[in-house]
Amino acid sequence: MIEEYEKAGRIAAEVLAEGKRLAKPGLPLLELAEKLESLIREKGAKPAFPVNLSINDVAAHYTPEYQDKAVICEKDLLKIDVGAQIDGFIGDTAATVDFSGENGKLLEASQLALDAAISSVKAGARTSDIGAEVEAVIKAHGFRPIENLTGHSLAQYNLHAGIDVPNIRTPHSHTLKEGDFLAIEPFATTGAGRVGEGTKVEIYSLLSQRLLRGRESRRLQAHVASNYRTLPFAERWLYPSFKSKLLLNAALRELILSEALHQYPILKEAKGGLVSQAEVTVVVEKDSARVLTK
Repeated sequence: MIEEYEKAGRIAAEVLAEGKRLAKPGLPLLELAEKLESLIREKGAKPAFPVNLSINDVAAHYTPEYQDKAVICEKDLLKIDVGAQIDGFIGDTAATVDFSGENGKLLEASQLALDAAISSVKAGARTSDIGAEVEAVIKAHGFRPIENLTGHSLAQYNLHAGIDVPNIRTPHSHTLKEGDFLAIEPFATTGAGRVGEGTKVEIYSLLSQRLLRGRESRRLQAHVASNYRTLPFAERWLYPSFKSKLLLNAALRELILSEALHQYPILKEAKGGLVSQAEVTVVVEKDSARVLTK
């Protein structure tokens, strides 16, 4: 199992580095996402989730839609979040690129908070204490941590496996044990320190298989279960197999209404503040954390 996590983590890190190199003003977001997802496959893994390209006040869950025309702009603050999986074992990593050159301190806040969190991880560590370290670093830089976004544990075909790693001190906590796999991801913002859900949804995951009325709905459910299992997928990934956009949209609606699918709305900072993110995957060891996405 550790070998699959290590390989997935290495691939995710290599693809993130390529994403940072490729990203530049004028580049279509769809082109960047598709290049990085293709690179994951070329390296022998599969995407663990659609590449997230969240800009400015969007903190997470933005992936380009089918035939998306959006491009990176001159002063954008771009979060690139990449996941790779080998037989369901996941490497998850993210970084922020500042095209304005004006937000270095904000990027430093999330990165140093990540470094502090990693230093705090070991068997027996409490997640609330890790969150307190993240909160202290970000606030010391003059920003706010996003309190309702967290890091998370990882398991086979399970991106959010039950343990939250908060970005603030919390009243509830979990004690880490040796062999836990975690994605740690501090978010720093110039805004209110909270995110809210937008109306746009391009990412879904299968919750459970349902009895469905529509033939295309049944075909879509079988396609998702076969290709993505319970991991998140992008709507745009479906179009090569479902030529009719109308039929696909109708099938998606039936799966959503039947509660077969979980939706991931884009998450935006509550007061429109800029958001930076830094993330790695680690395995908890007896006296430390070992970073797997490097």
